[in-house]
Amino acid sequence: MTFKLFSADGKELPHDECPMAIALKENRPVRNQQAVAQRPDGSFFPFLPYPTPLRDEHGALIGAVNMLLDLTDRQRAEETRQHLSAIVESSFDAIVSKDLNTIIKSWNHGAERLFGYTADEAIGRSVTMLIPEDHQDEEPRILQRIRRGERVEPFETTRLRKDGSLVPVSLTISPVRNATGQITGASKIARDITSAKENEYRIRMLMREVNHRVKNQYSVILSMIRETNKRSETPKHFETQVRERIMALSRSHDLLVSADWKGATISDLLAAQVEPFPRGDVIEMSGPSLVLSPNAVQYLGIAFHELATNSAKYGVLSGDKGRISVTWGITGSGASRLFHLTWAESDGPQVQTVGQGGFGTVVLKRVAPAAVSGQGILEHGPHGITWSLEAPLVSVAASADHEA
Repeated sequence: MTFKLFSADGKELPHDECPMAIALKENRPVRNQQAVAQRPDGSFFPFLPYPTPLRDEHGALIGAVNMLLDLTDRQRAEETRQHLSAIVESSFDAIVSKDLNTIIKSWNHGAERLFGYTADEAIGRSVTMLIPEDHQDEEPRILQRIRRGERVEPFETTRLRKDGSLVPVSLTISPVRNATGQITGASKIARDITSAKENEYRIRMLMREVNHRVKNQYSVILSMIRETNKRSETPKHFETQVRERIMALSRSHDLLVSADWKGATISDLLAAQVEPFPRGDVIEMSGPSLVLSPNAVQYLGIAFHELATNSAKYGVLSGDKGRISVTWGITGSGASRLFHLTWAESDGPQVQTVGQGGFGTVVLKRVAPAAVSGQGILEHGPHGITWSLEAPLVSVAASADHEA
């Protein structure tokens, strides 16, 4: 069987430059000269040759003996080691190894980013330097489990940075064994969970806020059902009115959800509430840009629904004549600024009232104004009604608007 020999850089070696030829030519053993051989089947393998001259009893060179050490397994192991080392070094997580005496043996870039210590500063020191005073009892328990060969499943704890700040981490700890299988230490993977903790906090706060808002909606709906029940002539009439009013609340709620519950503009709220009614295009809107607070959106939404419902039954929206004008503005200065809004119908049919003591009247005169700490006035003209609302701006506008 013959082989082609190549140098470590891939060049084919001439016969007189191969290790055996050199050993014979120079009458000396050749060592530490790695080469690559090509088998007859075309495959390659790395090897170390050990050509050694043979001499007779007089010291004369009579030949040489060679031994080839196949390096395939060793090379694969080295490639695997380098691959794993690259993974550890490039990991965003902190990966640290320690011996059974808590002394740090390795420290990757992720550990430097997370804890602030360089490898030179950390290696050789006890890993307890990363553990806050109130968590020092964790390390003895961890070492007990490691000595038993147990892997410590991920758990959340707190660690100490070089600058003295605390960081929440998720730790995974595994035993490290030597070539004979003896446990010599442990590897730790620490993942920064600061963002996860912040997200958990935000979710808890959001759930509390949702719970508050849902309870507020329940209160509004229960009040609506109670007042509607007082003024309904038949169960069918009660069902219809409750359904329509809950849908009105739903439209206001959709606006709030789409804006992350920050509020809604008057024009968007009005457009949403009159959308189910015919001739909504006859409504003219005029006023400064203003975002209503979530509370104002819900109660003014109910008020607009009642006004549109009455108009669709008896007023401008019931026929093909007349117009509706909705205007708003702000007067005063500083903390005493007032919000004014007017819904005015004109040139419509002969007016028939919203219904003295009806649910609409209660909403427009009492419920909606009280919700924004204001006053509401409902007036009936010959060809339309006028509803005016005056309230402190701070009770109506979203915070960004009334602070501007």
